[in-house]
Amino acid sequence: MPAAVIIGAQWGDEGKGKATDLLAGRIDYVVKFNGGNNAGHTVVIGVEKYALHLLPSGILTPGVTPVISNGVVIDIEVLFEELEALSARGVDVSKLRISANAHVITHYHRTLDKVTERFLGKRQIGTTGRGIGPTYADKINRVGIRMQDLFDENILRQKVEGALDQKNHLLVKVYNRRAITVDEIVSDLLSYADRLRPMVVDTALELHQALERGETVLFEGGQATMLDVDHGTYPFVTSSSATSGGAATGSGIAPNRIDRVIGIVKAYTTRVGAGPFPTELFDEWGEFLRANGHEFGTTTGRPRRCGWYDAPIARYSARINGVTDYVMTKLDVLTGLETIPVCVAYDVDGVRVDEVPVSQSDFHHATPIYEEFPGWSEDISGARTFEDLPKNAQDYVLAIEAMSGARISAIGVGPGRDAIIARHDLLD
Repeated sequence: MPAAVIIGAQWGDEGKGKATDLLAGRIDYVVKFNGGNNAGHTVVIGVEKYALHLLPSGILTPGVTPVISNGVVIDIEVLFEELEALSARGVDVSKLRISANAHVITHYHRTLDKVTERFLGKRQIGTTGRGIGPTYADKINRVGIRMQDLFDENILRQKVEGALDQKNHLLVKVYNRRAITVDEIVSDLLSYADRLRPMVVDTALELHQALERGETVLFEGGQATMLDVDHGTYPFVTSSSATSGGAATGSGIAPNRIDRVIGIVKAYTTRVGAGPFPTELFDEWGEFLRANGHEFGTTTGRPRRCGWYDAPIARYSARINGVTDYVMTKLDVLTGLETIPVCVAYDVDGVRVDEVPVSQSDFHHATPIYEEFPGWSEDISGARTFEDLPKNAQDYVLAIEAMSGARISAIGVGPGRDAIIARHDLLD
């Protein structure tokens, strides 16, 4: 049985939970391998809507073991808020596994994130202010706090002291903030230790054993390819590896165990935060996409920037991730448009460029070259086969498929869990 990775192929918010739901009855483990509570999945089950920020969306599927692996940074307060909210709604959360090697977001990480972003002024990156970047920075600088440290008070205190030696100088002398005491951080973290102990395990070993038993493991990426710290629109990116390669480093599973890479694209494009976005719309069509697609952040509530579909980005993502299948979401949002533009290339200083420019400066100044496709007015939310779609909608999907670098194996036609058309088996 396969290990499969689900990744966002644009700038995030593509609807990765939809793909997880499509596979839910066939998977045994769902693993979140990167990011923190700076992104979210919205999952609709019947009349119930669930907004998940830190937990993998597979936690909503009975029988599936949800895993938060070593590549994730964890705000423990948020973790328990989510678990308690789900439990109150009758969701079984008892099977959650958390890596002992996952890093912990502390109060000082959140504080530094907010004051640093304000300090940048016009050069702000557009972070969520939840401490994600500073926690990853500490991880790379080898002064981070890991989940396992909460079970050894002496080690925890030593690590917090080492981290605050530098950070308090920065907070007090540069940002004019009060110093944070070691005791307040240690006391806060230790207050969670007993509740966490049953959940914290060697997740890499457990996942390896599951694959050896022939069970199916699904890796669910947070954020998306164009926000990847190495392969995205740097510096306007997240602080982790959001591509399929991140599934290996972020979980401890070897790359050769991964059989399928499922990329998620919207039928148009959105992003949040600052940074280049060639197809961004500032007119009534941008508002049309935002309103019809309910394009507001699951975690922050921020209105998303909206634009037309960008085929060079899809091809780039297919290359970077080794995408075997695309899932296109929100095709229904385009209903009612007379024509639908698609970016097929860029104009950079009068030169046609067919792929994502290697130079960030060129990408920032790229203007889209569009090809227009006829729209449709029929309600497609009830379509469950490709043939149920109006011909113009079918033609749009086929045109996107031809220029995106991988087959489109499923199509989302509404927010509901069952509002999806399956064209090919995602695991075959």
